Parts: sequence; C-alpha cells; structure tokens
Amino acid sequence: TGITGATGVTGDTGVTGIGVTGSTGAPGATGVTGATGVTGETGVTGATGVGVTGSTGDTGPTGTTGATGVTGDTGVTGATGVGVTGGTGATGATGATGATGVTGATGTSVTSNSAFAENTNGTIVVILGGTLIALPNNQNIGTGITVNGTNDTFTLTNAGRYYISYKINLTVALAIQSRILLNGTAIPASVVSPTLSLSQLQSDFIVTVTAGSTIQFQLFGLIATAVLSPPGATLNIIQLS
Repeated sequence: TGITGATGVTGDTGVTGIGVTGSTGAPGATGVTGATGVTGETGVTGATGVGVTGSTGDTGPTGTTGATGVTGDTGVTGATGVGVTGGTGATGATGATGATGVTGATGTSVTSNSAFAENTNGTIVVILGGTLIALPNNQNIGTGITVNGTNDTFTLTNAGRYYISYKINLTVALAIQSRILLNGTAIPASVVSPTLSLSQLQSDFIVTVTAGSTIQFQLFGLIATAVLSPPGATLNIIQLS
C-alpha cells in the first residue's frame, strides 16, 4: 500500500436537517459493575448531646396485696454463742446487824492450874552438886499445884504441857549456874551456864509432864554464898493444855 497523504482541513459543518427522530433502540445490556471503591476514613464523632430530664410521672395506685405464702420449714438452730461475763456489780448495802446470840457456857481454863512464888532477899549456900532454892514469899498457887513444907518442891497434879520461867537477881556477880529439875532430873532447856560472872540469870521454856510430877529450882556448879537482891529469885508455872 502506498503512503497515506496528509489529512486535509475539515470543512464547515453543514446545516442540520429537519429529520424525524427515530425510535429509541432497545436498552443495551447492563455493563459489568465496577469494583467497589475503598471506604473513606470515619469522620470525627460529634459531641454528645445532653437532653433535659423529663418530669416524674404520677405514682400509680397500689396494687392489691397478694395471698400469704406457705410458711417454710423451721431452719436448724444455730450454735449457742458464749457471751463475755459481765463485770461484778456494786456491793450492796450492809444489812442490819442480827440479834446477839445467847452467851455459851463458860469453858474450863487450864491456865487456872498455875503458881507463882519467890524468895525476895535470902542467902543461899551453894555446893557443886546443887542447892535447892526455897520460895516462901508472895506465893500465888492455883488449883492443881501444891508446894511442900520447905517451899522448894512443887507437885503438878495434872499431866500436860506447862510453861515455866524463872529469874534470879544477885547482889554480886558470880560464875554460878541455874536450872529446873523435873522429878529430880535437870531439864536441858532450863540450864543457864554463863562463861562470865553474872548478877542475873533467867530462862523460860515449855515442858510436857506426867501427873504427879515435881518441879524444883536450883543453883549449882560453884561453891559460893549467893545473896539475893530484890525481887530475888522468882518462879512461874502455868499449865497450857
């Protein structure tokens, strides 16, 4: 084929003719739906609106009370709690004093079986083996105790426990000893044995005796003449039980 020549200049459009419009042709087939476009970004959420609260409506009438339901079974009794003990209440007022009871019968006193005697200013010649001290002055002898004619031996009628005490005052200090004899034998608790010369000797003790026992007061352990100084030599005997 030969080479196409250059296109010439387009001429002026001619006058449109008056023609009758032809019949509309049948619709063409629907074209293929194009692909869905990309979804656009979500816009900014608008501000939440605040609506005015509406007025409260009138309360409706109270409904009819329903029938009482069946009473359920009694539940299991719970464990008994242990409460804290309450504080002690205030002490009540003291009641009136009751009437005094009848005085009982007077009991027997064993201390009535007692004796006191002394030698106020005698002179006693003491030998080593011992010299009994006579106690003839100011005797106060109760029931149950007797003294012999020479006032140097006391007899205890009743058995029991006795409290005995004695004291000797001398005009001159001597290295002399003193003791009480029970039935002729020295009672150890009664013995006073000073290591130095003394002008006063004394002792007290409790002893248990049998009925009819004898008590004697004695100086011993030194050959000397002991001159008593008032109140001299004194002896107390008291039954305790």
